[in-house]
Amino acid sequence: MSTYDPGPLSEGAKPRPAPVPDAESAPFWAATLERTLLVQECSSCGHHQLYGRSLCVNCHAAALRWIESSGRGTIYSRTIIRQNPMRTFKHLIPFVVALIDLDDGPRVMSNVVGVPAEEVQIGDRVRVTFQPVSDDAALPLFELDR
Repeated sequence: MSTYDPGPLSEGAKPRPAPVPDAESAPFWAATLERTLLVQECSSCGHHQLYGRSLCVNCHAAALRWIESSGRGTIYSRTIIRQNPMRTFKHLIPFVVALIDLDDGPRVMSNVVGVPAEEVQIGDRVRVTFQPVSDDAALPLFELDR
């Protein structure tokens, strides 16, 4: 899996906020630094979920483990952000926010990067890429899988 490099920040721009790992999310964020996307799998019912939780959302069992995801999926929905006054995101405009159905089961929200926003369509295949944002985490973003 690749690393996404958006290039240098423009003057006055702020970097993306970095997540703060907690006990439930620490394995997920540690894996992002290795450019690996993890999902939780319930050992009781086989359900896959993301974001990390202490119980399975399907059967409420606590028998969860982290497994490696393929990092591939399909865009379920998307929108193009054309206005955002925050310095953290203003330099990214226009950018895509998408709901992505991972091949592994969970639906995640992320950005689709690396192509003009207008080229991103519902039904497009995507693969994960990672943008390092701190010593503790990299953000899982997606790029078109062409």
